[in-house]
Amino acid sequence: MSFIFALIALAGHIALLLWGSRMVQTGIQRAFGPSLRSFLGRALSNRFKSFLAGMGVTAILQSSTATGLMASGFAAGGWVDLVPALAVMLGANVGSTLIVQVLSFDVAAASPALILLGVLMFRRVQNPQIHDLGRVFIGLGFMLLALHQLLDALAEYAGTTAFGAVLAAVSSTPLLSLLLAAVVTWAAHSSVAVVLLIMSLASKGLIDPYQAFALTLGANLGTAINPLLEGQAGRDLASRRVPLGNLATRIVGVAIAMALLSPITDLLTSFSTDGARAVANFHTAFNLLVAIAFMPFLTPFASMLVKLMPQKIDETDPGQPRYLDPSATETPVVALQAAAREVLRLVDILGEMLEGTKAALTSNDRRALSALRQKDTILDRLNTAVKRYLTSIDPEELSGSDRRRLNEILLFSTGLEHAGDVLDQNVLPRLAKRLRRGIKLSKDEQRDLVHLLDRLSTNARTAAALFMSQDERVARLLADEKIAFRKAERDGTNDHFARLRAGELEAAESSSMHLDLLRDFKQINSHLVAATAYPVLERQGELLQSRITRQDTGTAPQP
Repeated sequence: MSFIFALIALAGHIALLLWGSRMVQTGIQRAFGPSLRSFLGRALSNRFKSFLAGMGVTAILQSSTATGLMASGFAAGGWVDLVPALAVMLGANVGSTLIVQVLSFDVAAASPALILLGVLMFRRVQNPQIHDLGRVFIGLGFMLLALHQLLDALAEYAGTTAFGAVLAAVSSTPLLSLLLAAVVTWAAHSSVAVVLLIMSLASKGLIDPYQAFALTLGANLGTAINPLLEGQAGRDLASRRVPLGNLATRIVGVAIAMALLSPITDLLTSFSTDGARAVANFHTAFNLLVAIAFMPFLTPFASMLVKLMPQKIDETDPGQPRYLDPSATETPVVALQAAAREVLRLVDILGEMLEGTKAALTSNDRRALSALRQKDTILDRLNTAVKRYLTSIDPEELSGSDRRRLNEILLFSTGLEHAGDVLDQNVLPRLAKRLRRGIKLSKDEQRDLVHLLDRLSTNARTAAALFMSQDERVARLLADEKIAFRKAERDGTNDHFARLRAGELEAAESSSMHLDLLRDFKQINSHLVAATAYPVLERQGELLQSRITRQDTGTAPQP
C-alpha cells in the first residue's frame, strides 16, 4: 500500500508540474500570442533572423509546438519560404531549453511569491493582459512548487525496493528509455516538464547520467511529433513540410547522439557532478549543435522536402483559388478577369459569415463560432492568393485602364478581407463572451442586429455588383447606406445611456454588447463602401474632400 501511495504522490506532483507548464503557455499565448505571431511573420526574411526569432518567441511562449504551428501556417499559406520556416524550428528547439536552464537552479523559494503575485494579477479581470500574465506567474509558481515536492518525494521513496525495481526496468535498455520519454513527451505536450522530471531523477542519483541523457534525447524526439499531428489536419503533404523537416532533423540528431552517448556522457560529467545541471547542459547543447549542423544545408534540405512532398491542388478545399490561371498572366486582360472572378468568391464567403453570425446571436453552439473563424481563414488565404497573382503580372504589359482595374480588384479584395477580420476579431469574441457569461440580448436588440446583418448581406451583394459594373448610381445607393448604420449606432447609444440612467443594471451588460456589435457592423459596412463606392464617386468628382485637408489649405469645406 505504501508503494501505491508513493506512486499516487509522484503522479500528483508530476500532474502539478504539467498543469503549471500548461498555465504558463496558455497565459503567454493569450497575452502576447497575436503580437508574437505578427513579430514572427515580419522576422522571416532570412534564415539567421528566423532562427533568432524562433528562439525568442519560443523562450517567451514556452512551447515549441505553438511556434511550430505558426511557422507551418506561414509556410503552408505561401507567406514565407520553406528555408526560413525550417530555421524558425531550429531556433524554437533551442529556445525551449532556456527555461530548463533557469529552473535547473534552486529557485523553489520563489514559488509562494510567484503564486501570490499571480493571484493578485489574475483578479484584475478588467485588464485582460494583466489577467493573463497572472496566469503565467501562477503557472511558474506551480512548476517550482511541483519540482520541490517532487524532489522531496523522490528522496523519501528512493531507497524502497519497489521503486528501485521500476527504475531498473526502465533503465535496462537505453533505446527503451528513449522511446518511453518520447511517448511521454508527446502525450504531455511539454518537453520542458519532461526534461525537468528527468533532472529531478538525476539530481537524486536515481538514474545515472547516461540514462538521463538517453531520456532527454527521447524528450527532444517526442516534442517534434506534436506539430506534425496537430497542424494542418486534413491538408496535403506540402503543408506538413515544416513539421516533417523538423522531425527529420531531430531523428538524425538523436541517432548521432545515441551513437556517441558514452563519450558525451564522460565529457559532460567531467565538467559538472550535479546531475540536474548536466541534463540541462546536455539538453541545450544537443539542440544548439543540431541547429549549427543543419543551418548551412537548409536550402538543399528544403528542395528535397519539396520534391518528396509536392503541392497537391485540392479542388474541394474552399481556400484554394479556382480561377487564378498562372498562364493567363501573360495576357493581362484575361488575368484581371480571372482575378475579378476569384474575388467574387470572397463575397460569397463573407455572406456565409454574416449568415452564420446571425444564427449565432441566439445559438448556444460554440462549434458554430469555430466554423465561422475557419471561414475567415479562407478569406485570408484567398485574398493572399489574389494579391500574389496580381503582383505577378508584368507592369510593363498593363495599360492605363488595366492598372486602374488591377487597383480596383486589390482594393475590393482587401476590403472584404478587412470586413472578415472585423467579424473574426471583434464580433465573434463578443458572441463567445455572450455564451461564457450567459448574457441574453433582448428581443428588440436581437431584431436590430438581425436587421443590420440582413442589410450587410444585401450591401455585400450590391458591392459585388458595383465592383463588376462600376455604375455611379449603384455607388450612390451603397454610399447612402452609411446613413442607416450611423442612425442605428446613434439610437443604440441613446438607448444604452437611457438604461444606465434608469438604473437597469441587469440590462446594461446586454445593452453594452448590443452597442458594441452595432459599431462593429457599421465598421464592416464602411469597409464595403470604401472598397467599392468611394473610388467610383471619386472618379466622378462626387466625393467630398476631408474637412481636415481643406482646413489645412485654408479653404472652407464644400456644402
